[in-house]
Amino acid sequence: MSLFILGLGYSAMHYLTTRTASERIVGTVRSLNKAQRIQASHANIEALVFDAAAMDVAIESRVASATRLLISIPPSESGDPVHVHFAETIARAPGLEQIVYLSTIGVYGDANGAWIDEAAPLEPNSVRNRARVTAEQQWIALAQRAGKRLTILRLAGIYGPGQNALVNLREGKARRIVKPQQVFNRIHVEDIARAIEAAFATDAPGGIFNVTDDEPAPPQDVIAYGAELLGMTPPPETPFDGADLTPMARSFYSSNKRVSNRRMKEELGVRLTYPTYREGLRALAAQLSRDEIVGAGPRIS
Repeated sequence: MSLFILGLGYSAMHYLTTRTASERIVGTVRSLNKAQRIQASHANIEALVFDAAAMDVAIESRVASATRLLISIPPSESGDPVHVHFAETIARAPGLEQIVYLSTIGVYGDANGAWIDEAAPLEPNSVRNRARVTAEQQWIALAQRAGKRLTILRLAGIYGPGQNALVNLREGKARRIVKPQQVFNRIHVEDIARAIEAAFATDAPGGIFNVTDDEPAPPQDVIAYGAELLGMTPPPETPFDGADLTPMARSFYSSNKRVSNRRMKEELGVRLTYPTYREGLRALAAQLSRDEIVGAGPRIS
């Protein structure tokens, strides 16, 4: 079995921690510097550069010979770079058994706080998420015409080591923005790894799955709970209407929904290690404490 990962980012690298250290993995990064850093710290990973300005010539042959592909590179306004450069190579790959594509629950847009599942209409309300819908449609069409098994995992807001409310609180970057009735789903990066592994392991014909936690929650509650774990005074609440937010940050608050993960649990058999933000933040706080005791510093990655 040969796994090729297009996009060795935060989620994909955490997925690799579930693999055996002796398994040889090949994937792409956007810079030579990152390729060198990954290969220096992970002897079993070969990192190839894939960017608009530079593309390793070995990528196409590695894609063509892969039996499994994990695609975690997001599309841009100009399109999905993986589809643009490698669609036909992937379609013709003789041994390719399965494609897992990491997408986002942002494709659903706003549901006014209602519960939704994978059958909900796609009504993205940002350029970024409209590009995601287009990319999903392109991969679905490719899989159908080429006879490839495709699984699309729609991820909620990602958090985990080095990327969470505790880090933001300690760095003085956390804000308690309050918009009445607003909730968000989240997902710990370790549970994303579980979903990816389950998607590759199943004999099911593929499909679309929401990868979210069990409890969509107001963002200010998450910050308050993180502050409690750290023994800190939480930052003051700031009304959304008066908050100084970037256009991208403000766009996140334009979608209010509760996204069900039932299909992921029932059909992929995923059991979440961190079903709510509380379990996730408690584990991260415990890790911070352990790191500080041994002098490793507050951030882990």
